[in-house]
Amino acid sequence: MTYCLAIKTRDGLVMAADSRTNAGLDQVNTCRKMHFLVKKGERAFVLLTSGGLSLSQSVMTLLTRDFENNEGIAAVSSFYEAARQVGYKVREVAAEDRESLEQDGIPFNVHVILGGQIGNQDPDLYLIYPQGNPLRVTQDSPYLQIGEIKYGRPILDRGVKHDETSLEQAAKYALISLDSTMRSNMMVGPPIDLLLYRAGDLEVRCHRRLMADDPQLMAIRTVWEQELRRAARLLPPIQFGE
Repeated sequence: MTYCLAIKTRDGLVMAADSRTNAGLDQVNTCRKMHFLVKKGERAFVLLTSGGLSLSQSVMTLLTRDFENNEGIAAVSSFYEAARQVGYKVREVAAEDRESLEQDGIPFNVHVILGGQIGNQDPDLYLIYPQGNPLRVTQDSPYLQIGEIKYGRPILDRGVKHDETSLEQAAKYALISLDSTMRSNMMVGPPIDLLLYRAGDLEVRCHRRLMADDPQLMAIRTVWEQELRRAARLLPPIQFGE
């Protein structure tokens, strides 16, 4: 299971992902789900992946190969074209593997969130579906999620506003969203990759990998739980009538 999210504000992007790939009773495996493809000073892409690990690895292998050869998303002139290029690679993997998977009752499942910036264009975010089609984030819905989304969604719905939320605040919302998901579903777990991307960076400057016992993660978790209980105590009483 996976949980990845990305938030867009007027100042840039925040992206975060867990690292758990298997959470059976006898074995827990981890694998990075946040990937970087960067030409410093020219363009920077951050990709979050969910679904079948072999499928996401195949997609990333094709994208990385093209990027290193100055093709694909390394050569496009707009972020929409970059999202389309990711979709083409998803379809390429689907053409190779979907039939064999589905013969054995295994669905073709890979989702990708693509974030970053090209040149002096605004930073952007897209979700690419298993069919290869892209969905762009909007100011009214300034975040995207993939994987186990339901537990971490309420805090994002209530707290994140495109024009009002700072990048630092968005990073805290992202951590709370991930921590709430880990609390409710053991199949989502650390380490947590957290990226803060300021518009114009065109490189990866602010990235952290937080383990389960990271002091900052534990502090945010503790304060959030304490303040949530305090807020519940401050709520007006519920009237049930006579």
